[in-house]
Amino acid sequence: MIQNSSNGQVIKVGIAQMDVVKLPNTIRTSGLGSCVGVILYDESKKIAGLIHVMLPDSSLGRQESINVAKFADTGIAAMIDLLKLEGVQKFKLKAKIAGGAQMFQFTSDKDSMRIGPRNVEAVKHELKRHGIRLVAEDTGGNSGRTIEFNPATSTLQIRTVNQGVSEI
Repeated sequence: MIQNSSNGQVIKVGIAQMDVVKLPNTIRTSGLGSCVGVILYDESKKIAGLIHVMLPDSSLGRQESINVAKFADTGIAAMIDLLKLEGVQKFKLKAKIAGGAQMFQFTSDKDSMRIGPRNVEAVKHELKRHGIRLVAEDTGGNSGRTIEFNPATSTLQIRTVNQGVSEI
């Protein structure tokens, strides 16, 4: 994957988790099937946040206390707050997203089975609602992805199962 600059570490983000990274570190998540990896970053400050979104909105949660990173609506808002604590101004944020595959083919036309596409739609809706420009995406298809973002270059590297590596 991406070669880190001197002494940099790869910060790993699990499913339904989020984290923030600064130079010289990079940030990675794997297991993006129907999930969507959302990168929010400030090019000038060389800082980025990554959210591994599992579901479109928190109304789908069944517990009283929810994991905010699990959902597009709560995760993006929480990441904006985290980045603000690091001194990032919201209007400078840009976004890149990857994932949202349709991992299984169903004969049903039920909307509830379109988890990947619904996650992508929800993420885009939340980015627009918060006024964050989506500058690049690699979404859809039916293959899993691993992504790694380098805040030094604002490059998102995507490794797609059986399709190799690309950058956006």
